[in-house]
Amino acid sequence: MTPAADPGARDVPAGGRAFAIGLRNRFRGITVREGLLVRGPAGWGEFSPFAEYGPRESSRWWAACHEAAHRGWPDPVRDRVAVNVTVPAVDPDRAHAIVTAGGCATAKVKVAEKGQDPARDLARVEAVRDAIGPAGKVRVDANGAWDPDTAVRMVRALDRYGLEYVEQPCATLEELAAVRRRVDVPVAADESIRRAEDPLKVRAADAADLVVLKVQPLGGVRAALRVAEACGLPVVVSSAVETSVGLAAGVALAAALPELPYACGLATMQMLTADVTADPLLPENGYLPVRPVRVDEERLRAVEADAAPWRARAAAAVAAGGGPAPGAAGDG
Repeated sequence: MTPAADPGARDVPAGGRAFAIGLRNRFRGITVREGLLVRGPAGWGEFSPFAEYGPRESSRWWAACHEAAHRGWPDPVRDRVAVNVTVPAVDPDRAHAIVTAGGCATAKVKVAEKGQDPARDLARVEAVRDAIGPAGKVRVDANGAWDPDTAVRMVRALDRYGLEYVEQPCATLEELAAVRRRVDVPVAADESIRRAEDPLKVRAADAADLVVLKVQPLGGVRAALRVAEACGLPVVVSSAVETSVGLAAGVALAAALPELPYACGLATMQMLTADVTADPLLPENGYLPVRPVRVDEERLRAVEADAAPWRARAAAAVAAGGGPAPGAAGDG
């Protein structure tokens, strides 16, 4: 089941505004986060697929942007969302500082960074545990980088610091299922959901204890809610390291879920050096408020980039998603 995209996501607006914002630490191999902001009758939407994503995969990201700008989101069932602080693959001292400054009771730690020795993962997670204290929760994310034997060995070693769960330890569903049978730490599926043609195969393969859902890769808040319902597993809502405009969609999803047993990975505004709003979505005592985001013209101009390449990517995404050629619907 590929998540159904917003059927109204058919036209690429002529006036989308592009942004380029630096990251405080290298993340997923990048140092700058880029994307396109679109304004519609319901507010602002963000289209920011990573560079390696082709038109077909990016079509979901465009559908999410269109939903935010033109339809808005379902009514929330809560007014705030618990969040985790995200720790990139940095040295232990920096990891400790990030957690201390984050003010959250849960930390997600990136591990299995290409070119790094496993000992650095152990040192980083140890520093995070020290910073967050014995009552805090620590989860790790390998982004599918381990083979099953390495995953089992590393999860067991890292669990000396008390893991809440391990996110995407291996790349395939078969590998996730194999690891899940061999470790006591719960396994979360991320890439297996957001980059799959059929996200629901995760449950059928008995490959995960919980799922990580991201709004843009799944085609919008409503599409993600359908995936959550069909999967029937606990959900963690996470971001794609977006501006506050994109984060607001993740918060809307988390706020609309009937149950939200885990802290969400939405406190990523702290990873960017700037934002497009005067009131960024930053955590307060470990929570994000459920509220609209308004783009500030001065702040947007400060990070604005050439929009032409992004409009071309959006046009290709629309074409790959089955819509007609880009139209000229106006936006702010």
